[in-house]
Amino acid sequence: MADTISVLPDSVANQIAAGEVIQRPASLVKELVENAVDAGADSIQVILKDAGRTLVQVVDNGCGMSETDARLCFERHATSKIKQADDLYAIRTMGFRGEALASIGAVAQVEMRTSTGEHPGGTRIVIHGSEIQLQEPAACPDGTSIAVKNLFYNVPARRKFLKSNTVELRHILTEFHRIALAHPRINFQLFHNNSEIYHLQASQLHQRIVSVFGKGINQNIIKIQADTLMINLSGYIGKPKIARKKFGEQFFFVNQRFMKHPYFHKAIMQCYERLIPPDTIPSYFIFLDIDPSRIDVNIHPTKTEIKFEDEKAIYQILQATVKESLGKFSITPSLNFNQEGAIEIPVPHPGEPVSIPEIKVDPEFNPFASHLRRTAVPQNWERLYSRENNHDNIRDQSSESMFSQHKAETPSFIQLKNKFILTPVKSGLMVIHQVRAYERILYEQFLKNTGLASFSGQKSLFPVTIELSIPDEQLLLQVAPSLKSLGIELESFGGQSVLIRSLPEILSDQDPKTLIEQLIEALRTESLNLKEHLREMVAGKLAGVAAPSLNRYLNNEERRFLIDELFACKEPQFTPSGKNVLTILQLDELEKQFF
Repeated sequence: MADTISVLPDSVANQIAAGEVIQRPASLVKELVENAVDAGADSIQVILKDAGRTLVQVVDNGCGMSETDARLCFERHATSKIKQADDLYAIRTMGFRGEALASIGAVAQVEMRTSTGEHPGGTRIVIHGSEIQLQEPAACPDGTSIAVKNLFYNVPARRKFLKSNTVELRHILTEFHRIALAHPRINFQLFHNNSEIYHLQASQLHQRIVSVFGKGINQNIIKIQADTLMINLSGYIGKPKIARKKFGEQFFFVNQRFMKHPYFHKAIMQCYERLIPPDTIPSYFIFLDIDPSRIDVNIHPTKTEIKFEDEKAIYQILQATVKESLGKFSITPSLNFNQEGAIEIPVPHPGEPVSIPEIKVDPEFNPFASHLRRTAVPQNWERLYSRENNHDNIRDQSSESMFSQHKAETPSFIQLKNKFILTPVKSGLMVIHQVRAYERILYEQFLKNTGLASFSGQKSLFPVTIELSIPDEQLLLQVAPSLKSLGIELESFGGQSVLIRSLPEILSDQDPKTLIEQLIEALRTESLNLKEHLREMVAGKLAGVAAPSLNRYLNNEERRFLIDELFACKEPQFTPSGKNVLTILQLDELEKQFF
């Protein structure tokens, strides 16, 4: 039998490794910036073009590399972080596997300039698809600059699966946030298509959080601190009022390395029980400092999953610390006992005689005495038992309680729990979800009536200012043209601030700031790939945000108007997201309930 096993060429092995390490442009940013941090840099620049498809360049002022190291760093498993297996259990650096640069060089065109500063000049290396094209002396400042161009140029199948620039940039910002928060003492700059997105000065952690996520978070985070023999814990947690329905501001760091840990996240969530709605998630920025020998960071290629030796103990410490901070800042409800009517317990004093309590009894008391058995008898009590009058009384009470606003009119639509509208139809009973019905009506009117008076933007004399994080600001400004066509006019005000200049008249009862915040929350999960459907998508999200305002009592005129408008829609059966608006309880099904 012929031999069938062979050793893969380095270029193929590197591309396989790249599939684990380099998944998208955000992976490049993560690996290159982490290398810059490990090099001791205190100033790091990230330069992007086309969300990293065309260029990802990271420039640092770290220690740099010698000519030999510059060549060797692109080899697989080449690293300066570990020398032997035991070093895996004492890792304090960000990278250590020695696969990042080799994987990047296998799937992109790379140019690196580096200098240690010990000798004049430095080294320039050009690599295309794992092959070294050029290595030569070059003039360059101290530190390292790595430019990665045309990611996946030689792997078309991988490049085809990259998302839109908006989505890829969002992933890059997520990785950038993780590193910037973990290292507030480092200056960071981020440029995209020649525009500066971030310029973060070295600062304390609190200021770094505000710089990344906007001024709105400044007064809404609480400091936490706990030092134990096992672990030191520090950071900030968000107040309940800024809890959101989507993930985005939840960060765990261990030894300044970002990690994902569902078990510890559960500990945080339990601390916020009864403080936030069940479907929301609190913000937190929590740093754990622990002996590296008590954790294992080498269980996942991206190094975001970490195994702890004492997970249960850390869970308890984390939970106790968060609860203490919430209580210290009066976030958790406190007990407030009402002392009115409480029994007063006398306090004995030394030398004071103690008397035996006496029981006083009235020997003349007669519970059956006639004057004690008299009760108030309502006047005209006989009418309560009159068949005719009783029927009229019940009818009058029912009319008074249910339809006090329309005594002369028999309503054809009944409202249940301020949520459903019931009306009889030929086949049974129709039940309409009034909020979803309003959502469908708003959606179709947003698309159909743009430019009419009721939907044109109503200019405000005093525009509302809203503070946003950079990703949220970019997301909002991206859909600004679609919002303007729907009657919402926005304007960038600088410093991560956006002015809300107008709202459509139909949304005049909405708080502009809350409306925009909820709209951003709804847009976060959208890819926004298809520009031709962008306006429809924004209209659907906007209708979904505004519709819950109708979760209230409706008089009969409002109920009739809502139903008339609903059945004038093209698709009255479903909301824009495909949820049922109405259902019909068949007559035979109702009859079965009375067998």
